[in-house]
Amino acid sequence: MQGFEPLFRGKKITMLGLGLLGRGVGDAEFLALCGAEVTVTDTKTESELAESVGRLKHFANITFHLGGHREEDFTNADLVIKAAGVRLDSPEVAVALSAGVPVSMSTALFAKYASEAGVKIVGVTGTRGKSTISHMIFHVLKSAGRRVHLGGNVRGISTLAMLPEVQPGDVAVLELDSWQLQGFGELEMSPHVAVFTNLMPDHQNYYTSMDEYFADKANIFRFQHPGDALVVGHSVEDRVRAASASWRTPVDLTVPGDLPKDWQLNIPGGHNRYNASLASSALLALGLTADAIHAGLETFDGVEGRLQLVGEKGGVKIYNDNNATTPEATIAALRALHEGERNSLILIAGGSDKGLDLTELVSEIQKTCKAVMLLAGTGTDTLKEKLHAAEVFQNLNTAVDAAFAVATPGDTILFSPAFASFGMFKNEYDRNDQFLALIKLHL
Repeated sequence: MQGFEPLFRGKKITMLGLGLLGRGVGDAEFLALCGAEVTVTDTKTESELAESVGRLKHFANITFHLGGHREEDFTNADLVIKAAGVRLDSPEVAVALSAGVPVSMSTALFAKYASEAGVKIVGVTGTRGKSTISHMIFHVLKSAGRRVHLGGNVRGISTLAMLPEVQPGDVAVLELDSWQLQGFGELEMSPHVAVFTNLMPDHQNYYTSMDEYFADKANIFRFQHPGDALVVGHSVEDRVRAASASWRTPVDLTVPGDLPKDWQLNIPGGHNRYNASLASSALLALGLTADAIHAGLETFDGVEGRLQLVGEKGGVKIYNDNNATTPEATIAALRALHEGERNSLILIAGGSDKGLDLTELVSEIQKTCKAVMLLAGTGTDTLKEKLHAAEVFQNLNTAVDAAFAVATPGDTILFSPAFASFGMFKNEYDRNDQFLALIKLHL
């Protein structure tokens, strides 16, 4: 903890939201080891958070207030760290701010302190593509021999807890969703190198409008300085330029074209070639040569849960695209895997509704799929109305069995939900793990 421990030692820190994804646990562990007096509060009960609480109970300087919030935890504190899923306009945040207690988010705090220590911060956001691009940049930098760290919206990783690992001259690549970027807005800072991939309807059960959604995303470039770099996907270029002009952002935009045709990738789909072109522009801004970028991208094997080829049995390929939580993401997967005229795709989809338009998804399914297995959920109810031949399953196990039952050599089973995981699963990662475990049994 040397170098960063004094930032937190002896401070009263309230963590608003713990969760089950591991990031909150890692934050709490790090702060406790630094000597902070940590209060963890969550609306979920101790039994609901048993796994996370179990990892922290041995710390004498961590107190749990679960199953609801206490006002004094937000007024009698030196700092409140807000989890990504907690709204900025929540009563707890309001109470803290009215008492003069600063409210921050852990990934943004990491970026602030790491940047002050001489680390170059790379941030990647967008409705689609941010995970793949973040991992691409990390992989290429590592392949080129650079000291690099990967954090942000990454499973099980506390970005804040990476602080003791950083050194001047390092690069930190952060995958940033709209909620994490709220924290950057609060600190009035943006990454040195920013990538904004695209903007499509998502989280409309959280945001009241696309303008509100864009405003959080735009924190990735809003506070950039001369010498910083901003890489923008062509579909969001006009909107970013308009915002940049109104905010007088003194950074030139780079809008990359297509990846060179002779560059071969290990991951399928035209959308992934464009992801690679965005990553390439960011890597050029970090000082890598075109040759180093080319070599690194061609050895990138993809990210778990994003068009991940997990096996083949009897001439049937199986792809895990669990992290496709929007219709557009599933559409991209269908287009990437559809070959020729034959409808050889067997799609497993469905889940919790996000209030998104399903028209184009239905059209693409009808053009590419041999069969569709739907997982029960509020989003599935809407989709089923438009796909009368699709069968609805109450659990993933029976849906996977049904997919294998209808598959013949040359077919592809694609797990690409197009919806959130709430209801049938603990979270998105639980859904991913269950699918991989079931496929392992079939192979």
